[in-house]
Amino acid sequence: MDDRKTIPRWARWAAYAASAWSLVYGGLGLHWAWGGAGFPFGEGDLPGARAKSLLGGVTASGTAPVIAALGFAGAVLALVMARARPRGAARAAVLATAWSVALALVALIPDARVMTAVGYAPIVLAGLPFGWPDGDYLGVALPWPVLNLILCMAGGLLWAGAALAFQRRTGDSCGGCGRSAREGATWTTPASAARWGRRAAYTAFVVPLLYAAVRWAWVLNVPLLLPKEELRQLHESGLVWAGAGLATFAAAGGVLTLGLVHRWGEVWPRWVVGLAGRRVPPALPVTLASAVTAVLLAAGTQIVRDTDWGDPAVWLTDPTTYWPVWALSLGAATLAYHLRRRGRCRHCGLV
Repeated sequence: MDDRKTIPRWARWAAYAASAWSLVYGGLGLHWAWGGAGFPFGEGDLPGARAKSLLGGVTASGTAPVIAALGFAGAVLALVMARARPRGAARAAVLATAWSVALALVALIPDARVMTAVGYAPIVLAGLPFGWPDGDYLGVALPWPVLNLILCMAGGLLWAGAALAFQRRTGDSCGGCGRSAREGATWTTPASAARWGRRAAYTAFVVPLLYAAVRWAWVLNVPLLLPKEELRQLHESGLVWAGAGLATFAAAGGVLTLGLVHRWGEVWPRWVVGLAGRRVPPALPVTLASAVTAVLLAAGTQIVRDTDWGDPAVWLTDPTTYWPVWALSLGAATLAYHLRRRGRCRHCGLV
């Protein structure tokens, strides 16, 4: 299954894109190693964020050369993935490295600030004509260290695509859908995916509602899981309303997740003007839900690092500790939706 007819366009350029990203980021590492400005980790990060960042304790002199070396090595590895067909242990080593790079860039290096920036963006856009909320959104939510985290996450997604394309191309599977004529797995069938996908989707629906309920309680001046003095400060500063807006979007996202298992996620409902009754392109919800999953995963890994898991009284009552569950369940529901709707592959013909 290696002829060009079974390899979609994205799979042909994925490794080259990952190589280009790695080369550029390696160049940034070299710039910082030579004393250039803008080192975004550790000593170059915002003071209040260093304690919660995985790289909060690093310095430019010690880490920038490592970034440069890893970036240039990654650029070469990605080119190898684009051209070579290793087998056995060599293939396994390349795959393990590529997926590890993707995981580190998507989930370990970024933190909850990416989720904050993305979550507040709709609120800022909605209030922009009215001059609300006060403050500089770009300066507060999207300073260079946070933009760098988004850049790392984008690189991680490119590496995930490169790893998946390489895995399929060097294995006995279709480059377009990942299926194999010898495939015996039943969990990927539409019927099976519908069952476990429904459980995942409803989990991803409930978790943000728990978070939203706490934020809405604060708006109503109910000190749920928050000291009264801190709640008073939130009301005085007006930040309680920004939090309520974020909670509302989180709850709306939970509701939209149900579209992954209901008909209105496959056919536009009547209230969607101009599209009602038409087929929803599967790539649209899959792409959007995958992007949200990546953002939630980054926030969730920070929660895992920061939470005192030895005290159940703390984490059982904190709705943010369920963000990792939200991320994993949304990712599973998205995968199930893709498996249900992919149909017959136009590259290999398998169903």
